[in-house]
Formats: sequence, structure tokens, C-alpha cells
Amino acid sequence: MRTTHDAFHLAIPVADLDEAQDFYVTGLGCKLARRYDDRITLDFFGDQVVCHLSELWDREPQLYPRHFGVTFADRGDFDRLLRLARARGLKFFAEPFRRFDDRVEAHDTFVLADPSQNLLEFKHYDDPRMMY
Repeated sequence: MRTTHDAFHLAIPVADLDEAQDFYVTGLGCKLARRYDDRITLDFFGDQVVCHLSELWDREPQLYPRHFGVTFADRGDFDRLLRLARARGLKFFAEPFRRFDDRVEAHDTFVLADPSQNLLEFKHYDDPRMMY
């Protein structure tokens, strides 16, 4: 079973490592763990994202079926990241919006696009039981 000492690992394609590093480290505030000629490894909100240099990145992404991100337990963390994304001029794929407002799974969300069009969704549920 996973513990807080373990990290989820996700590998994604990117067209340019410098652009990816600027977006994730300078833009989102992730920590750069390692950099090689063909990839960077990041501490992405406590988990590991590896950006691999590739020609196979999605030039016309759709939110479904492929995106990733963070569901924040604390509303303040969601709001702080939203302010940071706006202040740093990060590209929004979808501006903040509310989903399922009349249901128990009501939540706020926004979606960013990195320079290689990987989509990152960030959200916060009103009812913490709906995180999973």
C-alpha cells in the first residue's frame, strides 16, 4: 500500500526541455530534481513527473481522455495556485469554472496547458469525501 513516503510517477512528452522547465519550475513552482539531455524530473506537488523530450506531443489536445493534475484538499491551496498561475501568465486551457453545483460532487476547477500542450487540471471539492 502506498504511504506518504512513496511518490506517484507520471511520464509525459515535451517538445522542448527549456520551455518545460520554465513552465513547471518557474511558472508552477515545482522543484527540479534532475535534468538530462533527454528529460527532466520534477517534484510535482509531492509526486514525480518526468518530461521526456519527444516528437510525439499532442498538438491539438482535448481534456478527455488525457490530462493530469492535483485535487486539493485545502481550498486555500487551490486559490493560491490559481492566483499564481494568473500572476505568472500561465496559459489557461479552461478558465476556472464550477462543475456539478447542485450535486454532492460539486467542485471548482481550472485547466492549464504547458508549452507542449499537456493539460493539467486542478480542482477542489466542497465535500472532501468526493476527492476519490
